[in-house]
Amino acid sequence: MKKWHIRKPPEQAVQNIKRGSDLSLLCARILAGRGFEAVQQVANFLQCDGLSDPFLAADMEVAAELLNRAIDKGTRICIYGDYDCDGIMATVILYSYLQQMGGDVSYRIPERTEGYGLNENAIREMHENGIQLIVTVDNGITAIEESNLIQSLGMTLVITDHHQPLSDLPKAAAIVDLHRTDDESPYRNFCGAGVALKLTAAMEGGETSMVLEQFGELAAIATIADVVELSGENRYLVQTGLQFLANTERPGLLALMEQSGLLGKALTATSVAFGLAPRINASSRFGSPTTAVQLLLSEDSEEATTLAQELDQRNTARKTEEEKILKQIQAQVWEHPEYLQSRVLLFAGRNWHHGVIGIAAARLEERFGKPAILITVEEDIARGSMRSFGEFSAFRCLDSCSKYLTKYGGHPGAGGFSLESKQIDGFRSAVEEYAREMHPIMPIFTLEADGMLYPKDLTIENISSLSVLTPFGEGNETPRFVLSHAIFADALPLSRGKHTKIRVTYGGMALDLLLFRVRPEEVFLKKGDICDFLITAETSQYMGKSKLSLMVQDYRKSGCPQAKYFSALQTYDQLCRGEAVSKAYLQAAIPNREQMVQIYQQVPTKEIAIDELYYNLMHFPKINLCRLRLSLDIFDELGLMQCDRWNDTVHRIQVNQKIDLSQSKILQKLLAQKESVS
Repeated sequence: MKKWHIRKPPEQAVQNIKRGSDLSLLCARILAGRGFEAVQQVANFLQCDGLSDPFLAADMEVAAELLNRAIDKGTRICIYGDYDCDGIMATVILYSYLQQMGGDVSYRIPERTEGYGLNENAIREMHENGIQLIVTVDNGITAIEESNLIQSLGMTLVITDHHQPLSDLPKAAAIVDLHRTDDESPYRNFCGAGVALKLTAAMEGGETSMVLEQFGELAAIATIADVVELSGENRYLVQTGLQFLANTERPGLLALMEQSGLLGKALTATSVAFGLAPRINASSRFGSPTTAVQLLLSEDSEEATTLAQELDQRNTARKTEEEKILKQIQAQVWEHPEYLQSRVLLFAGRNWHHGVIGIAAARLEERFGKPAILITVEEDIARGSMRSFGEFSAFRCLDSCSKYLTKYGGHPGAGGFSLESKQIDGFRSAVEEYAREMHPIMPIFTLEADGMLYPKDLTIENISSLSVLTPFGEGNETPRFVLSHAIFADALPLSRGKHTKIRVTYGGMALDLLLFRVRPEEVFLKKGDICDFLITAETSQYMGKSKLSLMVQDYRKSGCPQAKYFSALQTYDQLCRGEAVSKAYLQAAIPNREQMVQIYQQVPTKEIAIDELYYNLMHFPKINLCRLRLSLDIFDELGLMQCDRWNDTVHRIQVNQKIDLSQSKILQKLLAQKESVS
């Protein structure tokens, strides 16, 4: 079960927005719940008529003049990009423009094995190849040593980036990064491709319409893929870019949309994020990023089809590798179930694909609701990726453990690092120490809901009205809603049982809800159960008619005491880690024989989800989640039950002899701890 936070919009703000606009009441409630109080605030957020003057950015004029002069003089230019979707798109934008303008231009994107950003070998190779001007896109702002080398070799460096600068800037002829402290741009949240687009506009004298028409769809894909905030100019860029994408003539994009099943369909930020972006990112995960560049530069439809098929195959390989890593982690959990009780999940494996561990870490974070770190061990060297949420900063965590690391970087939500393999155990301990000291109470992974949807709200017109809030993405999440006290009717298989259609009755309405990546047999509900569903809602077309599409994000039985559930879960984790808890908490946590017997009698011989078991027991006197889980651990220890920590299920084992519960070492340890605080 995930924690839900249901926003409660101030009624005055709702009325202010509704009276001053033509937005639906549902849109007004969503916006008010997200902190908007007046129509003008909403207008500033939703409406952007174009891109601001590129010359307001620090060093933009200098960078544009340097590049225009280099074109005129025939200076050999190299665009140095990055291997993710943003870096690839930024490379294609600037390379294409400079080539069209007659520049002597090439591009270079490091392989993932080289690591992120400029490196000495690449710089020396570019120098040997006669490159005179290096232009970075989506990297370079922290390349202090590398910029010194470039200068010493007599080359010129222009940096364009969107990452946070250090206190000292690299030595470069121009540095275009809108996060510079001296930058006066009215909007600063562009991705790397957005900055590259602004630079091409500056080279056109500040005119943005032409470069948007040429490269807007590329910048939009990069903006979506890089998960930058979709506000202000980014909203305009994505809205405009999606329109250009729907009418694109680029053979590469047409072929990629066909492979993604998007060709001819209405395009949204979500469909781009799940359809196009992963395939472009897969280019460097299972091969070279230059494949994606070649695809996007291709002018031949047959060549584009072949390259798009190659990216699709690489994306399939990425999914296969991701599942392989998760299965190996599952095996580790069977051997070391205590790993799941850690404040931060950390798993290491040999030769895990370094281009996939970040995605797998995100899957772990979502599955178990904890910050997650995955490390791939390659002989004496190891590389890792971290994902986090809430107040727990991945970057601060890595920074506090830096003595174990040879290299690290990141931001609050994610980080990457390298270390010697022999340092992994020390690093693991340091991560736990940081988490314990800085977050005595760990943040809880929380799903935000924009409010309740009642039966009267579930109309085509009402749900269609949400389209005015698009594009959805970072900083403007797809609205989630709660359906409360729906009656479960059935769970039917979709896509050969990979997904599930849940049928419910809601206020007299029969509804079909879609639950992805969950098989029908994994839905722990039975006919007649009264449930709450956290959903997203949209409209779709079927045989020429509009219909509602309701997608389940999470579900639970109605009446679950959420605050008590997560408080008990945190106490359980603390006890499993051997941490001290108060006497009152111990008294409420440790089960007695009578309570364990009650729990034992409710566990069937076939697997049952522990959450389902909890729902069945939550009305029993003095049975809380902590007592339940500790009892199951005791039963598992004594061979009475088997707990599957990975799938969070349990089943009873048939035994022929009487078992003495007092022989449990878990129970003995708990009672000793209780005695010590009495």
